Amino acid sequence: MKKAMVACRTGMGSSMMLKIKLDQVIQENNYPIDLQHDTMDALRGFNGDLIITLSDLVDDLKDMKPYVIGIKNLTDKDEIQEKLSQFLSESNS
Repeated sequence: MKKAMVACRTGMGSSMMLKIKLDQVIQENNYPIDLQHDTMDALRGFNGDLIITLSDLVDDLKDMKPYVIGIKNLTDKDEIQEKLSQFLSESNS
């Protein structure tokens, strides 16, 4: 099981909407991902495998150790599925 965190600056609107879509894609595809939600400040103590955020925040996280995914359209389940699938493929190789 991979441990992931979805986060934005405040952890309110956009990242919560993204978490809902991520939960749907994870469930629909039976991905082995345990998803948490918090603010970007909480990422300092995050000891997981994956960080998911909005694409415009990826540069702010470039120094983070886990794999980082930036989502452009937080309602696009195809984009989310493609990027999660790529992460799982790369992390298992």
